[in-house]
Amino acid sequence: MANNPASARKKSRSAPTIYDVAKLAGVNPSTVSRALSQPGRINVKTEAKIHAAAKELNYRLNPMARALPTGRTNTLGLLIADITNPVIFGIVRGAEKAAAERGYTLVISESQESGEREAASAQRIQPAVDGLVLGTSRLTDEAIKALAEEKPLVVINRQIDGVSSVTPNIEPGIDQALAHLELLGHTDLVFLSGPSGSWMSRHRWSTLKAGAEARGMTITSTAPQEPTIDGGRSLLSRVIASGATAVVAYNDLMAIGLMRTAAEQGISVPGTFSILGFDDIFGSDFTSPPLTTVRSPLLEAGRLAVRQTLQLIEDGPDSDAASFATQGLETELIIRGSSGAVRESSRA
Repeated sequence: MANNPASARKKSRSAPTIYDVAKLAGVNPSTVSRALSQPGRINVKTEAKIHAAAKELNYRLNPMARALPTGRTNTLGLLIADITNPVIFGIVRGAEKAAAERGYTLVISESQESGEREAASAQRIQPAVDGLVLGTSRLTDEAIKALAEEKPLVVINRQIDGVSSVTPNIEPGIDQALAHLELLGHTDLVFLSGPSGSWMSRHRWSTLKAGAEARGMTITSTAPQEPTIDGGRSLLSRVIASGATAVVAYNDLMAIGLMRTAAEQGISVPGTFSILGFDDIFGSDFTSPPLTTVRSPLLEAGRLAVRQTLQLIEDGPDSDAASFATQGLETELIIRGSSGAVRESSRA
């Protein structure tokens, strides 16, 4: 019987399997699986040989196929409140790097600052991922606890009893900020509060309040506001009415918004009042004047959150994932041009 060229071409185009890779590399299929799905778990030379064979055959690991026998997809979900907020950039980059190092794919979902959208998004992606990282959550504590009971979960910038978290230590940065303002002669401060549902906004406020009072400073806070440039813009009249000579904003975006609207109205910064932000986002030094801010280790927070989630996936709820929570997460003050000495006229 004559050979059928069409049939031969069809056969040659069939997708290579893990068994083809194993045969070419001269190893067992199980070794191929470990090398491709869990990098670093086998001999370096053997792993290199397997990757070379996979590349030669143009083999691609199918996470959905692997999920059938193992129950895992090697996929993580990262839920964030606002993808346009530069504070997210570092978190996403750190999380993506840590996930890729372990052969995981990161799926990102945005809630647009809505707890309802976030809850719906979590329910949609939860069945398809091995674990969840909540980057800037607007969910209630109860909702987060419920999610954590269904799937390994780590929350960033928030602490909830019984839920694994990665939370930067804000005390050093705030202490440095208050010492800086005290040295410049400031005694009356105002805090621009973030969203009402933000645990970190409340945490920053309570830490600032305690630190300011310990130094003999007076500090008040505004009503909760959206953590955006427009949110900062809307608070200029409140800042002026407070009589404060220094403003500490919940985040850099609010600080930048306040600075912009002050400039539009001919109000000098730091002449009339100094402005400090939080996070040291990309672009915080592009303002005029450049923004003084408390830097948060955003990239490290994203990286550790993923590592912690993978620890929970591998070892279960009794793992010591919490040991990652405090590594390398110190905050620090970055002094720029938006903070300056109190004018004598401001003391009157």
